[in-house]
Amino acid sequence: MAATRTTANRSFDVKPLFAEPYFVMNIADAISPKQVRFIQSLKMNTNQVNQISDELYLFARPEMKSIAEAVQQGLDTYTSEVMGIAQRLEVTQSWALMNPPGVGMHGHTHSNSMISGSLYYTDMPDPPGNMIFERFNSYRQIELGIDARKQNIYNAPRNAVVPKKGDLVLFSSSLQHYVEVNNSNENRYSIAFNTFVRGTIGSFRDVSELKL
Repeated sequence: MAATRTTANRSFDVKPLFAEPYFVMNIADAISPKQVRFIQSLKMNTNQVNQISDELYLFARPEMKSIAEAVQQGLDTYTSEVMGIAQRLEVTQSWALMNPPGVGMHGHTHSNSMISGSLYYTDMPDPPGNMIFERFNSYRQIELGIDARKQNIYNAPRNAVVPKKGDLVLFSSSLQHYVEVNNSNENRYSIAFNTFVRGTIGSFRDVSELKL
């Protein structure tokens, strides 16, 4: 959104050039109590500080059918309505996560993936442990402090997504993100996944065609 302001008797405009979206669709209606019990019964392994499931293709399991279908519907909506492309995004790997009290998740991006997602398939603790997205758009060697009173969409160093039960959150896999420490007395549960494009990209006549 453009904003016209005036300073020193001269007006100026600030306009967005590009935007980085994140997408939220609630799919709680596709998740059954039986599926919640199944996910929480999975064998878990230590993942630096939190816990990750031994099963790393979770959505391929027959027990997850309705959830996987709802996630695919979200991905189809994202490709059509947000990305505006004809190709299809499909889930590659998917896994369950658990953050016990006092534990967050380290900052990271997702390799070999276009769009990544988080699914909050059951009740969230209170507070829920926000997902924090960080931006790195300046030279690392130069430290420029931002006046907290003048933070806006152009200069904010980070933004928070507050998860709710049933929320499917999609975002660019290249975005650096982390999870706040779980400051509740309950475990924080979620599912994470990666995707890649399927279909034909490029141009046959321009000899850039690639069928995926």
